[in-house]
Amino acid sequence: MSKLLLNLRNVADDEIQDVTALLDKAGIAHYRTEPSPWGISFGGIWVRDDADHPRAKDLMGEYQQARGERVRGEREAALRDGTAETFGSLIRRRPVFVVAVLVGMAVATALVLLPFVLLRG
Repeated sequence: MSKLLLNLRNVADDEIQDVTALLDKAGIAHYRTEPSPWGISFGGIWVRDDADHPRAKDLMGEYQQARGERVRGEREAALRDGTAETFGSLIRRRPVFVVAVLVGMAVATALVLLPFVLLRG
């Protein structure tokens, strides 16, 4: 029976390619399911054989540790170079978008709190 190794929600394409290459290199049979058209399922990478699942999880753990260190290093380097996206750079680049998102957040908060305000008064 197949077991889910990686849910593909918010997973970058390069990470999906890295993981499938890692499994191929290790000789672990796997397959990928695609996301549903309605967003109910985000797809996943599945290990075909239950016996291979512990080894695949160990490989994933090592890969994620190395990837985390690499990505954190890249982020720190980008912050040092001034090329990383920050809130300030986003405001300068897309001020209308930032204001629209902040207004949307305020409206959503007001709608959530409205019943409590009405019950009190």
